[in-house]
Amino acid sequence: MNIVVDPEVVEFVKRSSEDQRLSTSCSGPIIIPISIKPPKESDLRIKCGDRTLFISRVQARYINRITSSMIYDPEEGLSCSMYPEL
Repeated sequence: MNIVVDPEVVEFVKRSSEDQRLSTSCSGPIIIPISIKPPKESDLRIKCGDRTLFISRVQARYINRITSSMIYDPEEGLSCSMYPEL
């Protein structure tokens, strides 16, 4: 599986206070902290400096590029009950 991670996403993960996970939400793929959606054994792992970006195996089947538009924006929130803490 060859998934390209945009440099903006790599920098975001590096600057984060914890690892991140690309997961599924009601509106599509979303990058959220692992404290909200912990990684699974089946996740792909991409090192970003000292941090890791975990990629859901489900999402990995459908994407070939991870972009900054997938980063969760608390200003926008989510219209999804999957993550009530967001």
